[in-house]
Amino acid sequence: MNFNKDGRLHNAVYSSFSKNLIKAFVLIIVFFIFIMPVLRLVIMSFIGDDGMTSDFYRDVLSSDRTWTVLSNTAIIVILSTLISSVLGIVFAWLIAYTDIRAKNIIQLFIFLPFIIPSYIISLAWVDFFGGQGTLNTILEWFGMASGGWNLYSFSGIIVVMGISHFPLVYLFTVNVFRRIPREMEHAARASGAGRWHSFKNILIPMALPGIASGTFIAFLGSLDNFGTPAFLGIPGNITVLSTYIYQQVIGFGTSSFNYAAVLSVVLGVIAVIGLLIQWFLLRKSKRIQTTQLDMEPRYHLGRKKYIIEFLISLFFLVTSIFPLLSMASSSFLNAYGLSFTPENLSLDNFEYVMTSSSTYDAIMNSLKFAGVTAGIGLFIGTFIAYIRVRKGGNTIRTVETAITIPYALPGTVLALAMIFTWINPIPRVDWNPGIYGSAMIMYIAYFTRFLLLQVRGSITAFQQVDIEIEEAAQVNGSKAMVKWRKILIPLILPGVLSGTVLVFLTALTELTVSALLYSSTSETIGVSILSFQQSGYSLYANAFSTLIVLTIIVVYLILFTVQFFIKRKVKSDDS
Repeated sequence: MNFNKDGRLHNAVYSSFSKNLIKAFVLIIVFFIFIMPVLRLVIMSFIGDDGMTSDFYRDVLSSDRTWTVLSNTAIIVILSTLISSVLGIVFAWLIAYTDIRAKNIIQLFIFLPFIIPSYIISLAWVDFFGGQGTLNTILEWFGMASGGWNLYSFSGIIVVMGISHFPLVYLFTVNVFRRIPREMEHAARASGAGRWHSFKNILIPMALPGIASGTFIAFLGSLDNFGTPAFLGIPGNITVLSTYIYQQVIGFGTSSFNYAAVLSVVLGVIAVIGLLIQWFLLRKSKRIQTTQLDMEPRYHLGRKKYIIEFLISLFFLVTSIFPLLSMASSSFLNAYGLSFTPENLSLDNFEYVMTSSSTYDAIMNSLKFAGVTAGIGLFIGTFIAYIRVRKGGNTIRTVETAITIPYALPGTVLALAMIFTWINPIPRVDWNPGIYGSAMIMYIAYFTRFLLLQVRGSITAFQQVDIEIEEAAQVNGSKAMVKWRKILIPLILPGVLSGTVLVFLTALTELTVSALLYSSTSETIGVSILSFQQSGYSLYANAFSTLIVLTIIVVYLILFTVQFFIKRKVKSDDS
């Protein structure tokens, strides 16, 4: 009897020790992959030839150039975030509260600027709104030529970035609006308050958690954005922090990495300040909400509905459809600026893009990087999400926080952190594993950067599955593999696949991290399009971008089709 008790005690102690050992091992791996690069970056900003020093901070912060860049960054980020917030809130209110038609189609167009990379949006806008763009050509036919819009300017960068990021504000706001009890508005209206008073003093304060979260993500997106400032800012001699760090690194000066590290710390501090502002707003916000989504319209617009629907259609035509069609059509021209006559049209640009060895290598590299990142993220991210939702605990919350940091950081900061880490992974030990400068650092950086997207998507999928379904399977004696294969996987697959496709497409068209980490053998799609644009081969860039847009649309159509059939099969099995 005592032996059995001692045996059980020994097994319990051994089991507890094993669990703690596994937890410690996981935390060490997570620290090494997700936390240590950031710490190495900060340390690098203080290390000179003679040891620790603050000289790099003094040099950077005393430079007029730095303050010009900071001023440019502040103007562009603040104004573009303001545009994103206004558009996001307006569209969220229209979709959540009004009786406009075709809301599902409208939502698809809302997300179009989000799923298409901002550097492609930049190219499309230049091709449509620019001096030699399609819009100016059309106006010339009517004798109304205006000379076009110089998008290589503050206004161009601000508007394009604002349009690119407003879907983020919409995404965080629309369901918050739907959860606000309509009785709150009814009470205000009964007290004599008008619609504007109700909107300003009731809806906005109660929706502030969603608005603040979406605005902060849009703020980070603008701060992190490298594509738009690179495509529009560099030709216009407008430098922001993300492109300034890039210029420092590729300059290969004596202390260029140190200066880039200082600038990255400054960029990270700005991101943290934005986070603190968001936290302050959330503390002040009202959180009285229902838990149910109210999908019914609250405002019937009457005849105004047709005017608003027309304005919405016009907005999407002007900001998305026409620019993308203009970019696609110009890809058939033999030279930029020619008229659209039969003798000026050919498939030469597409032929070059599809047959060139450099673009072929870029496509294959991006497919490999994106595919491996999405595949590994699918399993690891879904496992983390399952533990987070079903088990909880301090360890998994620490892991979740750690993998959030690389995604919250601007891409140029993460890329520089990767360089410092993998040039010499073990401090004070002269050992270079050869990761920096190879394709391996791209895999590591992509996985570190985008794992959070899969985790978030999988968490949402698991939260929609009632735990009682799992408990019922266990009571009926189902083994773990059977439970996953026959119950969990069919239920979570649509949500998990959404996260996987988002990781794949985001990694496929990534530019910010790749611009600093790629080598001659690991050039990606984004880097290749940037190279075409900076070398003056705009039509090659347009043709390549058109193919990428078509690929993105096809992948999303396949995803929606797969999700539709999976959901229909699950419903038929339930019935």
